[in-house]
Amino acid sequence: MTLGIPRTVYSPEHELFRDTVRQFLEAEVMPHYSDWEDEGRTPPEIWRRAGEVGLLGTSIPEAYGGAEAGFLYDAIVIEELGRAGLAAPAWDMHAHIVAPFIVEFGSDSQKKQWLPKMAAGEAIASIGLTEPNGGSDLQNIRTMARRDGEHYVINGSKTFITNGIIGDLILLGAQTSPGKGAKGISLFLVDTTTPGYKRGRNLKKIGNKAQDTAELFFEDMRVPAEAMLGSEDASWRILMHGLAQERLVVAVRSMVICETAIAQTVDYTKNRKAFGQHVFEFQNTQFKLAEAATATVATRPFVDKCIELHGRGELSAETAAMAKLWTTELQDQILDDCLQLFGGNGYMWEYPIARAWVDARVHRIYAGTNEIMKYIIGRAL
Repeated sequence: MTLGIPRTVYSPEHELFRDTVRQFLEAEVMPHYSDWEDEGRTPPEIWRRAGEVGLLGTSIPEAYGGAEAGFLYDAIVIEELGRAGLAAPAWDMHAHIVAPFIVEFGSDSQKKQWLPKMAAGEAIASIGLTEPNGGSDLQNIRTMARRDGEHYVINGSKTFITNGIIGDLILLGAQTSPGKGAKGISLFLVDTTTPGYKRGRNLKKIGNKAQDTAELFFEDMRVPAEAMLGSEDASWRILMHGLAQERLVVAVRSMVICETAIAQTVDYTKNRKAFGQHVFEFQNTQFKLAEAATATVATRPFVDKCIELHGRGELSAETAAMAKLWTTELQDQILDDCLQLFGGNGYMWEYPIARAWVDARVHRIYAGTNEIMKYIIGRAL
């Protein structure tokens, strides 16, 4: 789609990096993606290959093996994954959510232990907050961490954990001060080879099929006290610090999914014939695509401004919530309208619009449901 306002957020150097990302995905990921969907996971080798070409450490400091290039380079990786229709590998969870927490709040020894391996793709990271009885509401966390000398003994379970099957590291939330609710939770950097760490099912989802999503169980798992991220009961402060980026990551991907869906649908309807003419020539088709294109073009400068502000550390949690709410709602409307224009082919898995339709639906759920986004925005008015 060529309509709209030219983008100015990225420099020529950024665009050179984009070329690298795009070429890597075309050569190393897309040819194997269907197999990974069948297997329900991505192989460790693709993470190491991504690390070799510099896709996983864009915001990790140079001292710990990264490029220290900033969020704009992160955003390019997210955009190109979305443009290619790839819901996996879940590099956003690994590099753009977990890694920044370690960079910002980790001790020097924690940074030395994990960040070089994460940048190299040698350690795959996940975050463990959601439990069978609680998702966005942290005060419902029931996993317990009891201090025992120089260790914490952790018991409990987690669910819906991205990278939980293939992961080497989990940023794990657990109650350390029962009775204090969300403000009694601490975070631990846990090596998944620790005795007592047990993987359950690789959960079957309606979309994001190449991305593993795990049940996890912890049975008398002894974790060194120095594995705690920050101080005891500090998870609320730490997690709040990262919410703007987590929600912007979703918005960045949803924005490019809108643009890609429109481009694919324009191309399809200009080549598909029905009742003696191309589907694009029907007034309904042009009206639907005009509405989608206008909403997308109007939203793109807002998302780009959010990227720019976050790159300077100036994006508020409320504005990030607006970006996540608006782009994900728009994305699902556009995908539904575009899929309809594909007719029966839109329901076939071999067509990218079908994959996008199911893969993107979770964007309104994770990183805080859109209902929570409305609450955050409304509270700030």
